[in-house]
Amino acid sequence: MNLKATLATLLAGTALASCADNETAPNNPGNYVVTVTSTASTAKADYLLTAGSLESGNISILGNGIEQDGSYRYYVTANNKFFSMLYGQGNPGAVTAYNIKDGKLNKVTNFQTETVQAFAPVDNDLLLFKISRNVASPTSSWYKVNTNSLSITGDGAVNALNMSHNGEVAHFSWLKQVGTKVYAPYFSIRGANAPGTTGTSFTTAYPDSTWIAVFNYADMKLEKVIRDNRTSYIGRYFRDGLSVAENGDVYGFSSGVATSLNGTTAALSSTKPSGIVRIKSGTTEFDKSYFLNFEALAGGMNITNWYYLGNNLYLTRATTKAEKADIDGLNIGILDVAAGTYKPITGMPAKADISSISYNNYVPKDGRTGYLGVNLKDGTSYVYKVDASTLAATQGLKVAGGIITAVQYLAQ
Repeated sequence: MNLKATLATLLAGTALASCADNETAPNNPGNYVVTVTSTASTAKADYLLTAGSLESGNISILGNGIEQDGSYRYYVTANNKFFSMLYGQGNPGAVTAYNIKDGKLNKVTNFQTETVQAFAPVDNDLLLFKISRNVASPTSSWYKVNTNSLSITGDGAVNALNMSHNGEVAHFSWLKQVGTKVYAPYFSIRGANAPGTTGTSFTTAYPDSTWIAVFNYADMKLEKVIRDNRTSYIGRYFRDGLSVAENGDVYGFSSGVATSLNGTTAALSSTKPSGIVRIKSGTTEFDKSYFLNFEALAGGMNITNWYYLGNNLYLTRATTKAEKADIDGLNIGILDVAAGTYKPITGMPAKADISSISYNNYVPKDGRTGYLGVNLKDGTSYVYKVDASTLAATQGLKVAGGIITAVQYLAQ
């Protein structure tokens, strides 16, 4: 079966159908999109809400919002469209795209594609990767979805075992456009069907190495793999560890949380610190003159997530040494990759009161501001504004009825 043709047909057919689909639109008009997972015992679906401000006011899923099918959704904004993607647990998943009209979400298409584990805007496309975890079947497939025509315009595959050259599978943590290329940082995993494993194993025999696969985007040809050994792998599973600064320099973070088998148990095994590496603009090699030891900067903490604010500043999340694991940290700070400094943020709720912080958050890239969805253990949820210039967070929009999972913005 020609998957490309089949999916393109689905796209075209459902795009026409969606134009006549009158969904219930939120009653809180605005250009900000907040996704909320219902906490009702009988309904765990996500709802899409709009808001006119993230710094004040109240919104609720009760009687509002556009309900999303399925239990596991992930989101990406590209070309002024908001894509809601169902994680199909190995099966094909629905993808719904919206734009904003008069402060309300307007569905422009609905289709199915393979469940993917990494995706990112590239030019006017969304590049999607379905990633193998099996040494016996190491083919990882990619798809290009054009965000203007809302059709699949290309697809192909790469061999994730041949890429690593170490007997393990190269599993991309995320994707990033860098000029005309796509950088795909990966972690090396033993994978399913590896000797001594049962099921899928994310452990590795190489916990102290860093890799980035470099693809030419036009034909998705693998040009090279760049390597380093001053820290562990870049990013984390489903967490974007690469960022491109205004001058074209590429920065990457490592949490230092690689695991290896200790008998039959997975255990943290990297001897390298959580750190920041750099690739200078116009090059495809790690800059050996640059390395930030994040643990040394941040009092022993390891970075787990970051959001680029602009002007070399990052809003970061981290875990303490005692908390260190492959998890999203609740310690918020500001990292300056040019000055090599880290400073904690004040004004956030006490860690003991926080249930979770959304990992998909909005940054206008003005060099100072970021917005985080913060869910508290008492059942309330807020958007917090972080100001890097004052190193302070302030409570903003209150969200009722569920857990904030994403905060984004769409232009009209």
